[in-house]
Amino acid sequence: MKTSIRISLAAAVMTFWLLSAGASAQSAHDGKLNDFAQKAAVGGMAEVELGKVAAQKASSPRVKEFGQKMVADHSKANEALKSAASKDGITLPASIDAHEQHEMDEIKGLSGAAFDKKYMAEMVEDHKKDVREFEDAAKKDPNSQVGMFATATLPTLREHLQMAQDVEKEVKGEK
Repeated sequence: MKTSIRISLAAAVMTFWLLSAGASAQSAHDGKLNDFAQKAAVGGMAEVELGKVAAQKASSPRVKEFGQKMVADHSKANEALKSAASKDGITLPASIDAHEQHEMDEIKGLSGAAFDKKYMAEMVEDHKKDVREFEDAAKKDPNSQVGMFATATLPTLREHLQMAQDVEKEVKGEK
């Protein structure tokens, strides 16, 4: 009788330990997915706002065109992310954070060729980082709605990166 109680108690403890370890791993995993979604939302909103500024302020027609594309594509992506995050139970921020706002203000303060160069340099760096982060999110949780969003968005981000690199070369006078 004592042996069966010990075995039952040991089994219960082991089950609890396994369940809590799994929940802890799931919680860490969900935290990473949440962090990705938060960063993607803030970055997407910043891309739209800066794209609007570029469409108005840029001196180069190619930079203006790029800015317009950022507004169109990232607006659509932002809506898709909101839907995916909602299905995964993730609440996204409604506005950009102080860091992004500071970077945007710095770019907005420029004009002419200086604006074009700074904006395009920022777009190249942002899209390099975005591609890496979206690849990671797509690999880490391909079955979540946010993971599927990341997978579906990657081709567009890669296209944006290539375009940004090409336009940046033009505004630098390298092409």
